[in-house]
Amino acid sequence: MKKTLIKNANIVNEGTVFNGDVLIEGEYIKKIGESLTPKSPDVLVLDAEGKYLLPGAIDDQVHFREPGLTHKANIETESKAAIAGGITSFIEMPNTNPQTTTVEKLEEKFEIAAKNSSANYSFMFGGTNDNLDEILKLDANQVAGLKLFLGSSTGNMLVDDPEVLKKIFSNTNLRISVHCEDEATIRKNLEAHLSKYGEDIPIEEHPVIRSEDACYLSSSKAIELAKETGARLHVFHLSTGKETNLFTNDIALKDKKITSEVCIHHLWFSDEDYKNKGTLIKWNPAVKTAKDRDQLWEALLDDRIDVIATDHAPHTIEDKNNVYTKAPSGGPLVQHALPAMLEMYHKGKISLEKIVEKMCHNPSIMFEIDRRGFVKEGYYADLVLVDLNNPWTVTKDNILYKCGWSPFEGATFKSRITHTFVNGSMAYHNAKFSAVKYAKRLTFNR
Repeated sequence: MKKTLIKNANIVNEGTVFNGDVLIEGEYIKKIGESLTPKSPDVLVLDAEGKYLLPGAIDDQVHFREPGLTHKANIETESKAAIAGGITSFIEMPNTNPQTTTVEKLEEKFEIAAKNSSANYSFMFGGTNDNLDEILKLDANQVAGLKLFLGSSTGNMLVDDPEVLKKIFSNTNLRISVHCEDEATIRKNLEAHLSKYGEDIPIEEHPVIRSEDACYLSSSKAIELAKETGARLHVFHLSTGKETNLFTNDIALKDKKITSEVCIHHLWFSDEDYKNKGTLIKWNPAVKTAKDRDQLWEALLDDRIDVIATDHAPHTIEDKNNVYTKAPSGGPLVQHALPAMLEMYHKGKISLEKIVEKMCHNPSIMFEIDRRGFVKEGYYADLVLVDLNNPWTVTKDNILYKCGWSPFEGATFKSRITHTFVNGSMAYHNAKFSAVKYAKRLTFNR
């Protein structure tokens, strides 16, 4: 059995930072303590003095583009980028080609990940206007949850029939994750801008087209339906300050039926950045004002927002460089999400404990993931060692995404991920990857 002893680490876990040692045996954390010593000569001893040991981050919203869109990305390339960025588990979305809207297609994605993923994996099952029978076949302990597009969908995944929505909300105990933007509002705004500008709409108009009203109208309707039906609802990628007032912080996360998420790009960028970044920061929902960004931070820190994720959604640079109406929305983020949040720690914006809470603990609690997201004895040893004082700059040479670009290109981060353990094995160390993949399918305690 493989054994590793991590010595002298500053361990960040459950609201505290303490110096200690962690003994890994096989896939699991065997012992956490002080002055642990190896009991046999076959133990690999890793001195982590000065470094910080975090649970591996769990990203609850990624688009790895496989199957069908692999010219943009695939599970192998993007999962490697994820573990280089300290993300050891991911939940991937159903809008691939073909879409993940049948149990058969879901299992095909699991088979791909079992062969190719470097990070632990699960998938959302996609709801449509006509697949309730497939939703009812799902094993709640084997799938992360349901994803419904209430706006900005691909293919036939826009769920816009109120009766269907009510049936889905009423007939599943799985957490329902939703993209909330009101399509009618967006269409009206887009038509007005097309009349004024033609196809080449200034990118600065993106948050005007995909507006605060579009987001709030859709989010508030979803929450109203969840309250009416008793469904467990998770609202993805909040982008407006107004929406944050729809959520509460007065009960423990494990008891919350209605939860929310914010993404890295909405915490980092504002509409002031469109001038320099252009369509590279075109996302749906749109990056909005600095005031919205400040309000998102406020809600994150006071626990109205529960989770930080990436919505990693790569496109080719050629596609992104098109005019507004032809440039797709989305961008790659898994490699740089944790370094970006650690940069915010250096700026005094957020504590290490809160980063771990929002990126590691809370996704595990909310999705009821089995033994991950914490540094705890008996848990899987998904662990990340971070050097908080080892600056590096994002360049084309060190970007790992298949698409080859990042909205963070040119940014310098003070913190560096030096080691990533996946299920007890060192999967990444100082920019080098293990030739063996140690990832496992996520399971759930429901």
